[in-house]
Amino acid sequence: MILMLLSTFAASACAEDAAQRQARIKDIATVEGVRDNQLVGYGIVVGLHGTGDSQQTGFSTQTLASLLLRMGVSVPATGIRVQNLAAVFVSATLPPFARPGAKIDITASSAGDASSLEGGVLLMTPLYGADGKIYAQAQGPLVVGGYSISVNGNTKQFNHPTTARVPLGAMVERGIPMPLAGADKVTLLLNEDDFKSAEAVAAGVDQELGGSVARVVDSGTVEIRVTPGADVPELLARVEAIEVPFYPRAKVVVNERTGTVVIGGSVVLQPVSILHGGLAVNIVNEFQVSQPGPMSTGTTQTVQQTRVTAQDKPVNRIELKQGATVDDLVRSLQTIGASARDVISILQAMKSAGALEAELEVQ
Repeated sequence: MILMLLSTFAASACAEDAAQRQARIKDIATVEGVRDNQLVGYGIVVGLHGTGDSQQTGFSTQTLASLLLRMGVSVPATGIRVQNLAAVFVSATLPPFARPGAKIDITASSAGDASSLEGGVLLMTPLYGADGKIYAQAQGPLVVGGYSISVNGNTKQFNHPTTARVPLGAMVERGIPMPLAGADKVTLLLNEDDFKSAEAVAAGVDQELGGSVARVVDSGTVEIRVTPGADVPELLARVEAIEVPFYPRAKVVVNERTGTVVIGGSVVLQPVSILHGGLAVNIVNEFQVSQPGPMSTGTTQTVQQTRVTAQDKPVNRIELKQGATVDDLVRSLQTIGASARDVISILQAMKSAGALEAELEVQ
């Protein structure tokens, strides 16, 4: 089944007006330097009900033995059974301007062959940044959004029980300084490069601040000059709230794995006629038992019977006339019962024929 998400507009002479939207600067751009940072760590989860790593997962026992040794307990790794223990990787996102003592969410994922993390508790785990420094410490009971039950070889599983979260489970130990006071300029980075949108952002900033303070550096960068002594956070609050015309790029996104097709409303279609059909070939193998007659010296044999069938599907036709809209294209594809693969092939052929004026992205 094909899931199509649409934002339909008439693809006619007013397509340029339809492509223009009003958006806040904070929704289409970010401030250079003000960003999240990724953290990662390695730890162990205890308290599982026999769903932890197996004895073949050597690093789990080594981790537990090392932890016990730091606590003054010397136990050889070969003498530890780890059914109630699981080694995990812990990931988190450190938001900008995070201060020591702030709490952030974390995600723990099994690194071994544990079947479930349900009921487990994550022991204190340091979280490292890209520079190798510790920025947070994680610990707490896990929240699993699934389960896995196995009895006598029968298994029932819901979602992914080997991944869990700990809401506010990490405490920030080191913040990343992002000084704004005393800055002589701030730089806006557009989420989507476009010279017209960059000019619109600069014009909107100049109009709001009352002067020529914004400068377009390139299609994705706008610099704003800061007056000496000005309050930079207040300036950014005013800038981010400005609504400016935004000109998104016409794009069609298709995902063959999930069968999702997203067609933007700014997509322009040209007159085109599409013929689509195919040949279906099925090969079926059947195994039959050949039984020898009574009192014979023959043996029972399994005989393979192969049946090949071919069916040539009739050609389906789609005709898009001048002024056709995205809705017309979607209705036509649904009428002929096009599958996800068919839609991808048709859109690629339309792009090659010049009938699809949009960027085609296949995921």
